Formats: sequence, C-alpha cells, structure tokens
Amino acid sequence: MALMYTEEQRELIELVRDVAESEIKPYVAAADEAGECPPELFKWGFDMGLHMVEIPEEFGGMGLDYETCAMMFEELAKVDAAYADTFVTNFVAFRNIHLSGTPEQARHFVEATNPGFAAFCLSEAGAGSDVASMRSTATRDGDHYVLNGTKTFITNGSIASIYVIFAKTDPAAGGKGITAFLVDAGTPGLYAGAREHKMGFRLSDTCEVVMENVRVHESAVIGCEGQGMSIALNALNLSRAFISTLGVGIMQRALDEAVSYAKQRKQFGKPIIEFQLVQGLLADMAIKVEASRCLVNNAMRMMDAGDLVRLEGAIVKTFVTDCMQEVTSNAVQVFGGYGYSKDYPVEKLMRDAKIFQIFEGTNQIQRTVIAKILDKSY
Repeated sequence: MALMYTEEQRELIELVRDVAESEIKPYVAAADEAGECPPELFKWGFDMGLHMVEIPEEFGGMGLDYETCAMMFEELAKVDAAYADTFVTNFVAFRNIHLSGTPEQARHFVEATNPGFAAFCLSEAGAGSDVASMRSTATRDGDHYVLNGTKTFITNGSIASIYVIFAKTDPAAGGKGITAFLVDAGTPGLYAGAREHKMGFRLSDTCEVVMENVRVHESAVIGCEGQGMSIALNALNLSRAFISTLGVGIMQRALDEAVSYAKQRKQFGKPIIEFQLVQGLLADMAIKVEASRCLVNNAMRMMDAGDLVRLEGAIVKTFVTDCMQEVTSNAVQVFGGYGYSKDYPVEKLMRDAKIFQIFEGTNQIQRTVIAKILDKSY
C-alpha cells in the first residue's frame, strides 16, 4: 500500500481488525437479515473507544487526527460499514458543535455520548439536496424555542442520546433562516418515527425523527440564529470526505474476497485467476481501491491542517463512491452466480455500496459544487 503507517497507527489498526473479526463479523449476516444491529454488539465499539477517537482531549476524548481515525474506520468497514457509520455519525454531529458551538455544548455532547450515540437531523421528505426548502420550524417563545417538524433518513434516529437538529427560525428567509439546535433525547415531544426498511446498510439505524412542540432553551442554539445552513454545510464538507474511508473499506473487502475466490475456483482445469479477463477485473479493482485510499488520505491530511475541504471533500466523495459501484459489481462478477447468492459475502457489499452515492450529498450535487468552485477559480 502507498500509505506509510506509524507504529501507533499500526497498533490501532490491528486492534480494530482483531475485535471486528472476532467479536462483530460472526454476527453481521444475521443482523443484516434482521435489518438491525443488536445493542450488545456496540459494547465492543465502546470498549475500543470508537465513539471518542475524534473528540478533542480537552473534552475527554482521544483527540486522534483525522488521518489515523480514517485508517481505523476503514478497517472496521471491511467487516461492516453500517456498523462503523453508527459511530462515525457521532462525529458528523459533533463537528457542527466543534466548528460553531460553545465549549459548554461540546462538554454536554460528550457527556451524552460517553457511551452513547448522536444523530444529525437535517434531511426531510421534501428537503434532501434542497436543504433550504425544509419545513421544520423553531418558534421563539421568550428565552425558549418550540420545534415542530419531521426529519427523514436519520442515522441513529431511534438510538441517539443527543440530537443536532436544524429548523427554520425565519421561514421567509429560506436558507438564511435555518438555525441549528442541540437537543437531548427524552425531551418532551421528540421521538423516533417510522424506521426505514433498506436494501443495504441494514445494521445502521435509520428512521424518522419527529418533533411535536419540542421546547428547548436558547442555550441550545448552535452558533447564532440563522447560521444553521452554513454550519451544516461546513460540517458536511468534512463528513463527506471522511465517510469515503468507509467506502475504501468496502472496496478492499470486495477485492480481498474476489482474489481469494478466484484462486480457489477452478474452471477448465485451472483456477479462474489464471484467465486474463478475470485478471483484468481484479487489476481494475485494485487500481480503484488504491487510488481511492490515497485520495481519502490526502483529504484527511488537509483536514488535519485545518482546511474545510469544500472542493476536495466533494471530489473525494464523488470519486470514491463512484468507484465503489464498479469494484463491488466486479466482485460479484468474479463470483459468478455465487456472487448473487446471500451465502457469499459480495452481494451484501454491493448492496451496502449504493447508498454512498446518495447520502452526505448526492454525487450529482457534488459535481455541481465542484463545477461552481471551478467557475469561480478560473
């Protein structure tokens, strides 16, 4: 591999690999079939401190750099990317506070998620890519706000202990009227709605989050009133780059499985890995995996240097998640008919891969972002 790992990084990667292989992997198939992750499986992630790796030391976290965190979560994603994403979503939510919130909010967030999970509540049924068209409202009432609305496709929606929620404090102002709030689970009127029955990524808890007259103090506002859209987009720039490391994990697992199978499977008296057309499939897969890993690593180093990677985040997310579709599809092709069977692992990898082109901003939106930045740069 092109990356040069430090001794500390190697030790952390091996720790994640050992626990994931021995304590999580044996239960993934059953959890995928059931469409939910048994709560007891999360214990291993908490024991490893996966919920705290990105949290700064000043708030009681491990304070690891993005580059090292990405390496660890790539390894976990090889076993199950949805399981990994359950922990990663904590950081998707926390980045909003780290970039724009107060130290008090950061400490409260960490207390609520140590151990525990967070949810990032932005999307709505009619406001996915078009965030400014959200209908959730937050009405001022003295030194409180009253939140109403429904969020959709919310990761950790029914298991979170704290929520970062976006709602309009000024509906007439469009995107400039959105405000971010930090809301505790158990707040009256806040509850999980319908769960999504998904094609893939089934170990990830995904559901509606409903707000019915949810009353929060003004101290729950992240940043300032009306800054919500800017706060969300800045955090998402980082998140879409980081989430791509899970895609690299899926691709690496697909390549590993395809190579192993091609060496064992015999046709016409010899292993199919000796056939040039199969070799071509495997070589193309390896090229995309390695290029994707290097691109993710570069973005992580930029983030560690303080860059918000607006352009680079869109590029890495689009490139990696498009590569995923070809790599996982080719893995199924190498397996032939068996690749289409749930008795073999690659069909699940292919199902899990598709969502990466959609969440954290669709790849069509990313291309629009890239083009707009280029238009202003030349």
